[in-house]
Amino acid sequence: MPALDVGPMGVIGRLNRCAALMRRRLDATFEEFGLSNWEFDVLATLRRSGAPHQLAPTALFSQLMVTSGTMTHRLQRLEAQGWVTRAPNPADARSMLVQLSPAGLELIERAVVAHVENEKNIIAPLGAQGTAELDAQLRKVLAMLEN
Repeated sequence: MPALDVGPMGVIGRLNRCAALMRRRLDATFEEFGLSNWEFDVLATLRRSGAPHQLAPTALFSQLMVTSGTMTHRLQRLEAQGWVTRAPNPADARSMLVQLSPAGLELIERAVVAHVENEKNIIAPLGAQGTAELDAQLRKVLAMLEN
């Protein structure tokens, strides 16, 4: 179809390929710590919440954009690993709080350092200016898509 401008297909295709290749690089770092992507996300979200590193499950699944059923399953797995604990919520006797265990806190603090270093290495070839330009363009694309 010579009259059809397929230029956007190349851009979208490269974005998709970049996402897939980045996911592999990110996952490889998580695997060094015995973590999957979703385990890292849950533990990092709890870490970001500040001391005492605890949140209600509803806050967790809202921030992570997963269903409550998915969150329940994930919390069971993380608790079995010894990375989180669940305790009654003193502000609401009907709910529980999820908290990083000492082992979970130690793990996520090591994993985050490696993760950030990995991300720096991924974008380092762009240089500071190239990174800033790419970031500005991606912000525009995200703003359009999120509307």
